[in-house]
Amino acid sequence: MSMGQPIPEGKVTKVSDNTKICMVTNRAYDKPQIPVRVDGKTYYGCCDMCKSMLTNNADQRTAVDPVSKQKVDKSAAVIGVTTNGGVIYFKNDKDLEEYNQKFDSK
Repeated sequence: MSMGQPIPEGKVTKVSDNTKICMVTNRAYDKPQIPVRVDGKTYYGCCDMCKSMLTNNADQRTAVDPVSKQKVDKSAAVIGVTTNGGVIYFKNDKDLEEYNQKFDSK
């Protein structure tokens, strides 16, 4: 689904506050988003439509780690944000660091 979200490019900075991430548009914001509880886990959406999508569509609650290629639950993921506000989800800190290393030689 494309909601005008930025395509993440370049190194990512680890997000310290997941509450500021819309997990549907995969975009970082400067204020807390709407918490959405599903099966004991908390996800965040920027609007009622995103809240509904997180509640009703399991695919919106997962992403694929670009390093391990494994599916990760967005509520438990290590989240990185690029300079353009795009968000990438990782299985762990190691994968985020490995992702960033590919930009060190440029």
